[in-house]
Amino acid sequence: MAVLVTGGAGYIGSHTVMELLDRGEEVVVLDSLQTGHLGAVRAHTFYHGDLNDPALLDAIFQKHEVDVVVHFAAHSLVGESVKDPLKYYHNNVEGTRSLVASMVKHGVKRMVFSSTAAVYGEPKHIPIREADPTEPANPYGETKLAIEKMLRWCEQAYDVKSVCLRYFNAAGAHPNAEIGEDHTPETHLIPIVLEAALGQRVALSIFGEDYPTEDGTCVRDYIHVMDLAQAHWLALKRLRETGESGVYNLGNGKGFSVKQVVERAKAVTGRKIQVKMAERRAGDPAVLVASSEKAREELGWRPQYADLDVILETAWRWHQTHPHGYAEGKKKC
Repeated sequence: MAVLVTGGAGYIGSHTVMELLDRGEEVVVLDSLQTGHLGAVRAHTFYHGDLNDPALLDAIFQKHEVDVVVHFAAHSLVGESVKDPLKYYHNNVEGTRSLVASMVKHGVKRMVFSSTAAVYGEPKHIPIREADPTEPANPYGETKLAIEKMLRWCEQAYDVKSVCLRYFNAAGAHPNAEIGEDHTPETHLIPIVLEAALGQRVALSIFGEDYPTEDGTCVRDYIHVMDLAQAHWLALKRLRETGESGVYNLGNGKGFSVKQVVERAKAVTGRKIQVKMAERRAGDPAVLVASSEKAREELGWRPQYADLDVILETAWRWHQTHPHGYAEGKKKC
C-alpha cells in the first residue's frame, strides 16, 4: 500500500515524506511546485500537477494502491488571504473537494489533513484546546475550518475517516540539514530572523508592539517540523489501526514573543540582528499557544525537539549550509 502526500515538496510536507520513508512507507508525492521545491522531494514517485485536475488524480489512484492521503497542499499566507480570499477558497477548499471526490471514487477512505491554529482566531482561553470556539480572523483560517467541516460531512456520507492536525508555528529543519524551510516570499519569523543574522536582510520588521502581551509583541507556540512529521505518521497509524477520526492540536504548550525569539536567535547564532518596528498585520492574533494533551494521550505523540534553542539550531544549520535555499544563486530579500 502507498501513502499519497499532496504538497510533499513544501516545507512540512517534505519533512513528513522523509519521516514516512524512514518508517518504511511507499510514498507518492503530488505537488504543483507553486511554492514547493523539487529539490526537497525525497520520494521516488513524484507527480507535478494540481488538485483541481481530476484526470491526474484518477491516474494516480489507478496506478498506485493508495490507502491513506496526507494532505498538505494549500495556500497559507495570512496577509495574502485577506487581500485575495477567492484565491484561497478556490485552491484550498475547491482543491480539497476535488481530492476527496477522487478518493471516494477510488475507494480511498483515510486522510490526514494539515489544518492550522488559525481556525481559532483570537482565542478565548490559553492554552487553546480542541473544543474551544473556532472563529477564524482571516480567510486562510476560514478555508481550513471549512475543510474540517467538509471532512466531517464526508465521513457521514462516504465513510471517509480523517485526522485533522491543527498545528501552531512550524519551525526548524531536518537534523541532517538536508532539507529545510525556503519560502518566496518568506513570511515566517524564524527564517526571517536567521536571514537577518546571515546579512541577507538589513533588518527584521516586527509587526506591532502594542499587543496585550508582556513585551507588546505577538506570542506564538513554536513546534519543530520533525515533531510535526512524527505526528502525521502517528495519525496515519491511528487511522489504519482504529479507523477513528479526530482533531488534534500540535504545539509545545509554551509561547515566545517575537522579541524573545530574536534574543534567543542572537545567542544561538552569535550574530547581531537589527530590528525595526512596523504596523500590525491584518488578522494576527496576540497570543496562540496550544494544549496538546489530547495528541499526547490518543496519538502517543512525544515531541523530540521541544526546546526553542534546538529549533533555532537546526534551522540555523540549514540556513548556513543552504544560504540560497534550494535554488543556487537565489537572492534573498
